[in-house]
Amino acid sequence: MSADSSHTPEFIKRWKTSGASERANYQLFLAELCALIGVAGPEPSQDDPEKDLYVFEKAVTFKNGDGSTSTGRIDLYKKSCFVLEAKQGSDKTASDKDDLFGAAPKGSRKGTAVRGTKGWDDAMVRARGQAESYAKALPEWPPFLIIVDVGHVIEVFADFSLTGKNYTHFPDVQSFRIKLDDLERPEIRERLKLAWTNPPALDPARISAKVTREIAERLAKLTRSLEKAGHDSQSVAEFLMRCLFTMFAEDVGLLKPASGFTDLLKSLKGKAEKFAPMAESLWATMDKGGFSPILQEDVLRFNGGLFAKTKALALNEDQLTFLLEAASSDWKDVEPAIFGTLLEQALEARQRHDQGMHYTPRTYVERLVMPTIIEPLREDWDDVRATAVDLARRDKIDEAIKEVIAFHKKLCDTKVLDPACGSGNFLYVTMELMKRLEGEVLSLLADLGYDQYILEIESHTVDPHQFLGIELNPRAAVIAELVLWIGYLQWHFKTRGKTMPAQPVLKNFKNIECRDAILTWDAKVLKVDEHGKPVSRWDGVTTKKHPVTGEDVPDDTARVEVFEYKNPRKAEWPQADFIVGNPPFIGTKRMRAALGDGYVITVRSKVSEIPDSVDYVMYWWEKAAVLIENGSCRRFGFITTNSISQSFNRKVLSQWLDKGKISIKFAIKDHPWADSESAAGVRIAMTVADAQNGDGELAEVGTENGEDVQLQSRLGRISADLNIGLDFTSTVPLSGNLGISGMGVALHGAGFILTPEEAMRFRMSGKGVIRKYLGGRDLLQIPRERYLIDFSGMTESESRSANSDAFQHVINHVKPERDQNQRDSIRTLWWRFGWERPLLRKALIGVKRYIATTETTLQRSFQFVSAEMLPDHMIIAFALEDAFVLGVLSSKVHVKWALATGGTLVGSPRYN
Repeated sequence: MSADSSHTPEFIKRWKTSGASERANYQLFLAELCALIGVAGPEPSQDDPEKDLYVFEKAVTFKNGDGSTSTGRIDLYKKSCFVLEAKQGSDKTASDKDDLFGAAPKGSRKGTAVRGTKGWDDAMVRARGQAESYAKALPEWPPFLIIVDVGHVIEVFADFSLTGKNYTHFPDVQSFRIKLDDLERPEIRERLKLAWTNPPALDPARISAKVTREIAERLAKLTRSLEKAGHDSQSVAEFLMRCLFTMFAEDVGLLKPASGFTDLLKSLKGKAEKFAPMAESLWATMDKGGFSPILQEDVLRFNGGLFAKTKALALNEDQLTFLLEAASSDWKDVEPAIFGTLLEQALEARQRHDQGMHYTPRTYVERLVMPTIIEPLREDWDDVRATAVDLARRDKIDEAIKEVIAFHKKLCDTKVLDPACGSGNFLYVTMELMKRLEGEVLSLLADLGYDQYILEIESHTVDPHQFLGIELNPRAAVIAELVLWIGYLQWHFKTRGKTMPAQPVLKNFKNIECRDAILTWDAKVLKVDEHGKPVSRWDGVTTKKHPVTGEDVPDDTARVEVFEYKNPRKAEWPQADFIVGNPPFIGTKRMRAALGDGYVITVRSKVSEIPDSVDYVMYWWEKAAVLIENGSCRRFGFITTNSISQSFNRKVLSQWLDKGKISIKFAIKDHPWADSESAAGVRIAMTVADAQNGDGELAEVGTENGEDVQLQSRLGRISADLNIGLDFTSTVPLSGNLGISGMGVALHGAGFILTPEEAMRFRMSGKGVIRKYLGGRDLLQIPRERYLIDFSGMTESESRSANSDAFQHVINHVKPERDQNQRDSIRTLWWRFGWERPLLRKALIGVKRYIATTETTLQRSFQFVSAEMLPDHMIIAFALEDAFVLGVLSSKVHVKWALATGGTLVGSPRYN
């Protein structure tokens, strides 16, 4: 349906003079508005409420606190688009202060607020609250709330995260209110049309994501070219940081585009050798401020540390072209929430791969930031706002202003820490959401008549100094600081127009610390052997072809140094009101390879209050819980892998929840995530905790469609396994079941596995060390015929004597990989399985069959297996022959128990 803009003046004139109540007018007004913006009108309501997808008077059911229910009706509803609440104010003029803050003047319609008064503002706020309550009663949150004062204004609020937790002015606090005359503007009609037909197209994060990806990919091309030319990665990173901020400064108006950086690059085509000295001259001026001979104009003082170094790399013509392509992009639309991640990938050789660049969608980040930080702050603000409005109604304007200013100052003093901040996306998203909240605060001050305050807050506003980070990677730490400043300056120009920020434009707050977040030490020294030579280990990544087998094996020439830590101790974190972040996804089994033996041994000895079996992220969880307990932090929230709910990790949660010192206020047990290194889909959990006992919100994934993930929530006490209801974490094992089941063998070397032909050949060579092998796929799909070389329990000489051919096979196919393993027992006993499971082997002695199930599977099943089969570590074996026991394990009761007490891996239930 096409819009009929020719009727816009007639529409505006017709509805400006409308009167009576909204009940009499709103449906006709909205139907004509639909025709004006070119969308189909609402459909007739049907007998089945679930089929009412776009209707007037949509029925919703409210669940009341006492268990009863009641019915409400949405003025206009469109599924996956909006909830619309209609009102109609009065144009009569208020006559006194009481009228300004509530009562309608004599002669106006009963219950009708007078436009232009605080009573009208309050009525619109109440209408917004009503719309939110309707949205909450729906099975899924719509992206928009639309509040209409018939014939006067349309207010639009958006929450593209679809969580219902952060409906904010859309597109911003200056232009969320569409007056009737604004409908003359085509872009306003198009905005409303998209709200009706395609809300994701209005999501600014999605719009800017495309721009940001293109910019990052252009920078990646330049990075590759510079590194290929022999420049080290750190020099390239620092150079590009200065380049990209200069491009951003030009596009937002901090540098004049008429004679700016892009024009400089264009003028140097064919003269690339002149770029470096000219760029260095420009950056030196940007550091100090003053007249720039390069731009031939005065330049603001930027400082902040970014331009303390002015080194520019020499470029050839191709590299100058790459830089010009990046400069030609519209940098003012870059999305800081993903730009840092993409930039880090552009600068990190191992993260540049054929699959392209990947990032975590902003909506996923918001799902943690909202309950951790914004919801508590918004609760505070709602209380303050209600108090201020009440004071204003009672003619206590000065007291109302005092309340609001006190909250604003508290907001500007609120500190947020990300102790694994990476390239700063969590900090940036938090800053932007706090800036939005600050906008609401300043808007109320303006309504109270205190506009002067807004002109006084330049030195006391929500800005990067409040957002603290700890990051081990020096390159990421620099990017994080840059991302915060780009985001802050974007917001400044969005809300303050062309007003220039105070100088220096960049301030060196030193709020991002480059260090380890878990340990600190006096010195990190190379470990040496008894001959005084440095000890090194395989880097855990690089492989080479084995000269005999042709297989990929660890490259023993790719080494990294092993360190020891002098006077190690727990790291201290800067004081913060809130802690949020996404610590490294390193499982307990990978910690030594990823972090080094020396570090892992040290951290486990210094943080001895949690088990050695936990994943690395749990050290962050434990540290934050301590800060909650001692009152130095209000609330924390972390992203972890979804293994946090499994037995080995949830011990950390249990010990804190059992103390009653903290409780989980929000959790998602299983949610998709984006792994920037491999682009592989991983599943994560989110947990938010504070010191207030009580119920929390458990969100569960309802539907997944690419990045769009719909959540369904319920309230209750959340236990350590991230469930509501029965607390299965408090159960204890039955002593009668001990010693009858366990995991199968863990090989730590695929070279132990044999084909039937190899097995037949080795069986003829010596003692029976060849066993039939059962893997997880063999239980769930068509069984494969595979065998194992099993030297379990044997010494090296016994193994060689038992079967020399099989032993040589292990030398060729297993030993090269085992030689690089960081675990002493696995490295030195290279001819034996990593985990031989002697207790399970003992339990299986004398049985002809046993019951087996795979550890991870969507559908839990149990079956008998011949005792000749040696199970893999992904199989749980029960040394029981009785068919009755098979029936018990296969029963609905036991399967439900297994689902309730087990964990998940990549979305599939695990049998724990």
